Amino acid sequence: MSRDGGLAEAVNEFVEALGPVVAELAADLDGVDPEDLRQDVVLEAYNLSLAFIDCDDRQSDDELLGLIEAFGPRLDSKLDHATPAVIREAGLVTGKRSVLAETSVLFDLLRKADERHGTRHARRYYELALKIAYTVASLDARPSETELRAIDDFRSLLLHALDGIRALPPERTSDGPRAGADAEPAAEPTEADEEPLPPVRPLEELLAELEGLVGLASVKAEVKLVSDLLAVQNLRRERGLPVHDASRHLVFTGNPGTGKTTVARLVAQIFRTLGVVERGQLVETDRSQLVVGYIGQTATRVREVFDRADGGVLLVDEAYALARGGERDFGLEAIDTIVKLVEDRRDSVVVIVAGYPDEMEAFVGANPGLRSRFPRTIHFPDYSDDELVAIFASLADRAGYRCPPGVLDRVRAWFGAQARGKGFGNGRLARNLFEEAIGRQATRLVAGDPPSDDQLASLDVADVPDPAPAAP
Repeated sequence: MSRDGGLAEAVNEFVEALGPVVAELAADLDGVDPEDLRQDVVLEAYNLSLAFIDCDDRQSDDELLGLIEAFGPRLDSKLDHATPAVIREAGLVTGKRSVLAETSVLFDLLRKADERHGTRHARRYYELALKIAYTVASLDARPSETELRAIDDFRSLLLHALDGIRALPPERTSDGPRAGADAEPAAEPTEADEEPLPPVRPLEELLAELEGLVGLASVKAEVKLVSDLLAVQNLRRERGLPVHDASRHLVFTGNPGTGKTTVARLVAQIFRTLGVVERGQLVETDRSQLVVGYIGQTATRVREVFDRADGGVLLVDEAYALARGGERDFGLEAIDTIVKLVEDRRDSVVVIVAGYPDEMEAFVGANPGLRSRFPRTIHFPDYSDDELVAIFASLADRAGYRCPPGVLDRVRAWFGAQARGKGFGNGRLARNLFEEAIGRQATRLVAGDPPSDDQLASLDVADVPDPAPAAP
């Protein structure tokens, strides 16, 4: 087993960046030796490394060799002369994952200093601690899902603690990424682009936008899992280590209106940030845009759509419709062409195929090459009544309408009366109900005296239809 220095480099960066900060903070504390606090920073990095090695119960030789190399010279112990077998026998790593369950004393010290002085030391801790986490995960050729989920849970823990500190950069605006974020400059225009590309958005910002979507807990977890795996693979690639390049194409399943297109658009930008695709645009298509009723024309049409998606993500909605026409249908030609182009352009286009769960299972089985090229399925569940109410309220807020509690109670009752099953409209149903409510409000207001500004900006219980099942 060889040591590549990856963990040692991440630990060095953590210690060199935060050691002086902690020593400076110690200057205000009577009876505290700054050098003791510097060593506390080393122990912090050590405990983080142990925790991420322990989080999946594997404790591989490569992980333990990385630990020895990173901390043997730094700690006054026999670690420098240990072997992976000795570390396992001593139980040095076992049980250390509990460190990830709550923020540390050191992190809290930095966070409180930020609150007092407007600094961003806790943010720097967050960035460097995640670098240690990703580096530990990259020590194995293929990190486990348990390890990647532990990284995401730790990220969420720290971000929740950081929320509201005035030293944090402001939210991103349409003019570019948040101040202070590491983002690439806009690309120069090319012959294919009339305008330069917008700056690459930081991964954290994109994941925060994903997390801000209503519901979809399982979808968010799967997308973050894919994102973290790609980040770890990038680390291995940067250090010249072998990378297991699994297919990045995805299957999205679920009823209409469950957020598949919204998430696909975020996935496209995440993949751009992580270097999977160059431009990060989302191109949407379906059978009507791919299948032509003339021999040879369908393959040409499919290639044209792939050309538009080059450097980004292609979303094929209701993809199962391509397999429904029988043996003489040109939909099968479209599938054959997609299979070929997915392989030929695997470095420039990511494809997401979407549709109902059962139908998508049949679609993936329609061609021997599809299942191996689309190994990961992300299911989008129907929204609950409370989640649909939250979507309705969000639509109203963005449009400048207030919804008193009685209105939302009526909205919840209306959703509860709707028949659920295949084809349930979900977010589209919420949008349709909101548009009907503002239409009914307009009818109500024009029938009386000229309304006040307050009346124009407020919905009433009478604006929401009776909670009866929608017509089929």
